Amino acid sequence: MTNLLIVDDEIEVGNFLSHLFKSKGYNVKVVNSGKEFSNIDFSKSNFHVAMIDLKLPDADGLTLLKELKKQQPRCKVVIMTGYSTIHTAVEAIKSGASDYIEKPFDDIDLLEKQIDQLLISTGSTSQQHINDLANKIGLIIGKNPEMNQLIETAYKVAGKNVIVLIEGETGTGKEVLARFIHEASQRNNEPFIGVNCGAITESLLESELFGHEKGAFTGASHQRKGLFEIASKGTLFLDEVAEATQSIQVKLLRVLETREFMRVGSENTLHTNTRLVAASNVNLLEAVRQKNFREDLFYRLNVVHLIVPPLRERKEDIPLLIQHLLQRHTNNSITFSEDALKVLQGYRWPGNIRELSNFVTRVVTLSDSADAIITPSNLPLAMNGGTPMKPIEQEELELHMEGFLQSWVEKTLSAFEQKEEIDLEEVLAQIKQLESQVGKAFIKRTLKETHGNRRETAKRLQITMRKLRYLLNEKSESSKID
Repeated sequence: MTNLLIVDDEIEVGNFLSHLFKSKGYNVKVVNSGKEFSNIDFSKSNFHVAMIDLKLPDADGLTLLKELKKQQPRCKVVIMTGYSTIHTAVEAIKSGASDYIEKPFDDIDLLEKQIDQLLISTGSTSQQHINDLANKIGLIIGKNPEMNQLIETAYKVAGKNVIVLIEGETGTGKEVLARFIHEASQRNNEPFIGVNCGAITESLLESELFGHEKGAFTGASHQRKGLFEIASKGTLFLDEVAEATQSIQVKLLRVLETREFMRVGSENTLHTNTRLVAASNVNLLEAVRQKNFREDLFYRLNVVHLIVPPLRERKEDIPLLIQHLLQRHTNNSITFSEDALKVLQGYRWPGNIRELSNFVTRVVTLSDSADAIITPSNLPLAMNGGTPMKPIEQEELELHMEGFLQSWVEKTLSAFEQKEEIDLEEVLAQIKQLESQVGKAFIKRTLKETHGNRRETAKRLQITMRKLRYLLNEKSESSKID
């Protein structure tokens, strides 16, 4: 017999839920106050699922949740809440609740489905689903408790049609987490579309978000749908939302409040049902205090608040992250020694996972052997506790990559349009050229640091003098060494 506990001060709600679940064969116990809850003898009553109202006249639902989980850890708990307390409901999930549901209950079938799924699901099956989704999108969860709690919370709120705000330092993987939420939601067969609010001008961002009519401005040669329209059934990811101008913030506030918007140059109102996930590398609450971000928009975005920890706070995951990043580079068997991994775990990684990714790319690009073993002596001085290392030239590397990819995409699309064959040899030649350009960029930076000393440069970059000359396009073996 399945035992269900209902804690709600509204007698009508308790009676309704009792009748609903008794008709399904459950054994139901209803209490209407915190005092009645405290009188339950948990040594004699074993509950499989509990439904606890977040706000009771004489008790706090979170307190009752923690007490129940202490008495019966295996009991699944659903928090019942109003929309205004969803933020607290998310805190309840972090405290051990399995799910939450909004009151009043508009969809009884959904309520029944939630309880049924909790009864048939186990921790192992849920964790396997989380792992499968993470592997699908390249999200490395690792062993860090804070990161595991974050992913579990994101997984639980993914199925809710609520706005999620993700904060974290640059390079921590906020967009990957947003994609995970999309994949774990019921919208996973619909589009996931992202836009960086700080990467384009205000006028272009407005057109990108809301679309425009033909002739709305110079260059608007045809009607164009905006992202709120294209992603209406899917997920819209607003990256670096703090960079949006005040004018854009006002328009975002309106569409979030009304679900309505107008294309630029149009007077017709359109509707959207998109699920919004926003991200920021700055503390939005602090931006509000400094009058750089609208307070009303902040509270609209801050329904579910997730914070991605920086890499320096999840150092135990660095070996796993390095292994994953190395697998992106085919035709190599490069490994890091245990001592090298310990050194890397002691480095602060100001650029987080993005810096780690660029570091691994540099190691693979400049390595003399496809099966090299990286030791502490091969690592930059700063990672070994030496003098501070200047930031890796990420922008230069990314520009090379961006230029190559843009050129390749343009040529590929043109070939398709002209029904021409794609010259794979040319593509491989461009990739080889890119490798040379990236290597040269690192060499030039290191040469500057060593005041032109090529032997020291080769030593720091873990390459031979022959490799250094090759990357500098110097063919002569008699080139000047120092």
